[in-house]
Amino acid sequence: MKKLLRAGFEHIEDGFDVLFGPKWNPFYQLGALGWFYYWIVIISGIYLYIFFDTGITEAYQSLDYLTYEQWYAGGIMRSLHRYASDALVIMMMIHLLREFAMDRFRSSRWFAWFTGVPMLWFVFSAGITGYWMVWDTLAQYIAIATTEWLDTLPLFGEAIARNFLSDTTLSGRFFTLMVFLHIALPLFLLFIMWIHIQRHASPRVNPPLELAAGTFIMLLVLSIAKPALSNAPADLATVPAVVGLDWFYMSIYPLLDYVPGLTVWILLVTATALLLLVPWLPPGQRNPVAVVNLDNCNGCSRCATDCPFSAITMEPRSDGSAYEHEAVVDASHCTSCGICAGACPTATPFRRRSDLSPGIELPDQPIKELREKTITASARLIGNDRVIVYGCQNSLNPEEMAGTGAGVVTMPCIGMLPPSFIDFVLSKKLADGVFLTGCRAGDCYFRLGIKWTDARIAGERDPRLRQRVGRERIGNFWAGLTRRKDFFRELAAFRMRLKNLASSQPEKQPPPAASENDREITHA
Repeated sequence: MKKLLRAGFEHIEDGFDVLFGPKWNPFYQLGALGWFYYWIVIISGIYLYIFFDTGITEAYQSLDYLTYEQWYAGGIMRSLHRYASDALVIMMMIHLLREFAMDRFRSSRWFAWFTGVPMLWFVFSAGITGYWMVWDTLAQYIAIATTEWLDTLPLFGEAIARNFLSDTTLSGRFFTLMVFLHIALPLFLLFIMWIHIQRHASPRVNPPLELAAGTFIMLLVLSIAKPALSNAPADLATVPAVVGLDWFYMSIYPLLDYVPGLTVWILLVTATALLLLVPWLPPGQRNPVAVVNLDNCNGCSRCATDCPFSAITMEPRSDGSAYEHEAVVDASHCTSCGICAGACPTATPFRRRSDLSPGIELPDQPIKELREKTITASARLIGNDRVIVYGCQNSLNPEEMAGTGAGVVTMPCIGMLPPSFIDFVLSKKLADGVFLTGCRAGDCYFRLGIKWTDARIAGERDPRLRQRVGRERIGNFWAGLTRRKDFFRELAAFRMRLKNLASSQPEKQPPPAASENDREITHA
């Protein structure tokens, strides 16, 4: 099922890549957009709170004042508050489903998933209390339905729904409580959001400026074109015949009309428990984590800087070496991506006099083995368009890529490839070109593998690819799972460029034979 979901997402994302490009594709920025909408909700909520009155009738009147008399500011803020809240739910649900489809929740990545699930309860609770505060007919329906639902739990001494029997039984303290909950819940949510990203290095909490501006303008236009309005004032003496639900927040309420409230509680608690247990259902086999070889670790900290999941820290030296620090791997954080090995300056295939054992690497996929696979793959290549394809294990099938006649070497993440391997392949004439592929651009399975690889080749990040290496002999196409045809087309075009390069270079002529006079001069 996950493969079908992932393929479905990637096909949809293809269209968004065409429209916006990988950098602005909203599907690659779901978490960041969620943060962005959260801040819109907070800022607009602060403005509304300045004018909000917590009285029974005053609450409705204060929002009516903002909507109609201060429409140019308060009305727009109210609409932004509502639509950004809806957008937050949409981003949150798509983000959850997409992370499931991409299988980004197992092993040490369980933490982000596990801390993300409680956010659902906080977001929906905050949204429902917000609608409650309007105190119109919709709020009346929500208040009665919610309290009757809560009364099915043995938590209260007497039925709290009785507070809504008539207007005389309702007090202003009720609105004070709602304001407190509506402020406290988002604050707790912010704390959980902060915890949610603690294991991520360089967490993406801000979408690209252009994407943020575009989505904000869309919300602003929607707020002006279709402003958020109140229904008729609440009247506990009557039963609302028709109410317009916000289905993003209130989809559970129609179910309460047909299913006993306690049953709904059981369903929700069970669903939440299953979501929390998803990383361990079924139990997965964990790959060996990165290991540090202190004999070759100089404490440069590149591995710690490049690790996408903050799994490596630099600690005081423990072996008496002259170097100040050593890398230490936290096994509970390590995802076995190998990006640390790609960052290690001692992970160079040119080493011959000593064993190729870098400062840090994956024990089941050592750098020495990567060099051997590269040499083996190159041995089968012929012609003047020989290509070594380096790919990751989360994109195209290696057998499909090998069908092109190229030599294929795969690894957990393309970020595991030290740039010196590209230099090694080209300088040793193992191939005429090197082609890189992997996950979608902007959507690396291990978060930062593609970003760091591009920066290393461009000479913007250590370890840098040497300037002597001709960039015209390096190609890439970030294919993901579904862009097979595009990958084959780009690879074929790259090989054609290599042929053209070969034909444009003059063949080396053997030195001319020495003449008799030259021989005489030489002997003389």
